[in-house]
Amino acid sequence: MTTLDKSQVLAGLFACWDALLALLAELDERQWRAPTPLPGWTVHDVTAHMIGTESMLRGVPTPEPDVDLSTLPHVRNGIGEMNECWVRKLRGLPGDALLEVFRDTTAQRRGELTALSDTQWNEVTGTPAGPDTYGRFMRVRIFDCWMHEHDIRDAIGTPANDPTGPAARLALDEIAASMGFVVGKLGGAPDGSRVAIELTGPLQRTINVAVEGRARVVDDFGADAPTATITMDGLLFTRLVGGRTPLDENARAIEYGGDGAVSRRIVEHLNYVI
Repeated sequence: MTTLDKSQVLAGLFACWDALLALLAELDERQWRAPTPLPGWTVHDVTAHMIGTESMLRGVPTPEPDVDLSTLPHVRNGIGEMNECWVRKLRGLPGDALLEVFRDTTAQRRGELTALSDTQWNEVTGTPAGPDTYGRFMRVRIFDCWMHEHDIRDAIGTPANDPTGPAARLALDEIAASMGFVVGKLGGAPDGSRVAIELTGPLQRTINVAVEGRARVVDDFGADAPTATITMDGLLFTRLVGGRTPLDENARAIEYGGDGAVSRRIVEHLNYVI
């Protein structure tokens, strides 16, 4: 189970919501309807999705679907169907009205989250990453909302926000926590592999994964050198992880070292987000 400091996680989540509110407040109606990197979703739809998730966490029932959602080409699973219910319910609102719903929903969530006791924060619950603490779930929420901020920025052509604040760091912490699964399970790195994912730019950090029976994230490899290295800009890494940008369009921005076959196979399978 993942035990996380409540004040640090909530500071990151609230900072992420503040950044989104400031960004959305600048949009005109044309920008609200701009397509994002997420198939089938506009900026309006992405915002409606975030409202829906926070509403469900408040115990608000999911709206009934108005069509057979499984027939929509961009809906791939049950979670996608649930998300789409909120998107379709809110799609008729103009952008400024949707912004007020987002503002109100996150304000209510701020109060509820702040009031949680440490016991409630550390209780085990279902999360998108499997059973873990409620605090881990809220770090997943940071990852989701932070990624969606950059979906919106991509859609309207606004430069990426300064990715050095608490929301960016915690979003990247959440991504890093899944790299054992990506390297070992999806990327098929063989036993004995030591993979260093070296991120450059404002999100600079190194994510080390050792495969010893199973793959796990480690602080370092001790006296041993990595058997494979992958180097790229940190923001590009997050976009590949989320399936937001095609790998073939960014191939020249990625450097490989050591076992190139393993490194490339891992990068080809970075997109683990459902």
